[in-house]
Amino acid sequence: MNEHEKVNYLEFHANDLDATKAFFAGVFGWSFTEYGPDYTCFSRADAGLDGGFFRSEKSSKTETGGALVVFYSQDLEDTQARIEAAGGTVIRPIFAFPGGRRFHFTEPSGNEFAVWSDPAE
Repeated sequence: MNEHEKVNYLEFHANDLDATKAFFAGVFGWSFTEYGPDYTCFSRADAGLDGGFFRSEKSSKTETGGALVVFYSQDLEDTQARIEAAGGTVIRPIFAFPGGRRFHFTEPSGNEFAVWSDPAE
């Protein structure tokens, strides 16, 4: 359901839509709806928020001012292994921060994301 003045949709660049879709489907179980050859969207049911990828040679990284989208995982090491197996690249290995641990990665089109988990016990 759409909520007044709440974040509703995210869009990301993707220079390789097929590789990006395969990555998110394989790692996170997302499905996609195609809107022509240059746009695909994912749903709130799969991702927690509606959004899409559009064909572009650009990518989003924190070092160039891009927003960081952060996933949560109950098993950080397993999620990292699945990201790497699916073609993602860890660009900042697991580190502790107040409240938990996380790592940063890029997906096949070069967009940066992070995954966090609760503190190690």
